[in-house]
Amino acid sequence: MHLNILFYVLVGFIAQMIDGALGMAYGVSSNTFLLSLGIPPAAASASVHMAEVVTTGISGFSHWKLGNVDWKLVRRLLLPGVIGGVIGAYLLTSIDGNILKPYIAAYLLFMGGLIIYKAFTMKSQHKLDDYHGPRISILGLLGGFCDAIGGGGWGPVVTSTLVAYGKHPRMTIGSVNFSEFFITLSESITFVLALSFGQYWQIILGLLIGGAIAAPIAALLSQKLPLKTLMVVVGILIVILSLRTLYLAVV
Repeated sequence: MHLNILFYVLVGFIAQMIDGALGMAYGVSSNTFLLSLGIPPAAASASVHMAEVVTTGISGFSHWKLGNVDWKLVRRLLLPGVIGGVIGAYLLTSIDGNILKPYIAAYLLFMGGLIIYKAFTMKSQHKLDDYHGPRISILGLLGGFCDAIGGGGWGPVVTSTLVAYGKHPRMTIGSVNFSEFFITLSESITFVLALSFGQYWQIILGLLIGGAIAAPIAALLSQKLPLKTLMVVVGILIVILSLRTLYLAVV
């Protein structure tokens, strides 16, 4: 029992170190680790989001206080993100995890590749994009759905896309983080209504403890290590773990 909690503390620690350094990928990283340990997809995603409610709440509040929130962007992202998240969470709890596992692993493999791609293509934005139209709402819907199904992906899908199209990085990260609390909360409520959490308390507690320990260390690390190097290492790690999960799912 205690050994299991230590495993989940380690997963939460590593995931928070990654998220603290990159500003995203907590869910993708922790869900990839949990799937590689053999945790069922619904249990993995539910546990990640239960633990993440606390971290996203603190993060969103901090960005709001620092003035990093574009309210037009939030209005476009929040409701579609919640709808997509609820649909994804419900779907995940309604289908046999063994059927979904290879597809989720493939999605996480794609996300790992996306992180590596972003590491080599990031450039300083010279022309900022002021677009706040319906395409952003569609992106929010897709981001929320992917976040629930894959146990993470709101940040990598939404933030990466918006920044790539020229949105101000700081305001985008702040707005996406602020919205993420509500998406994560809605997904967690859906999971609570659909699943019994008696057997998952160790995962949730471990992720919370590990994340809490890592948070201040990750903040310091992000100032010391090159962003590109961190993104490449994280992307490669996610790709390797996802390939392992895919292999175990299909053999």
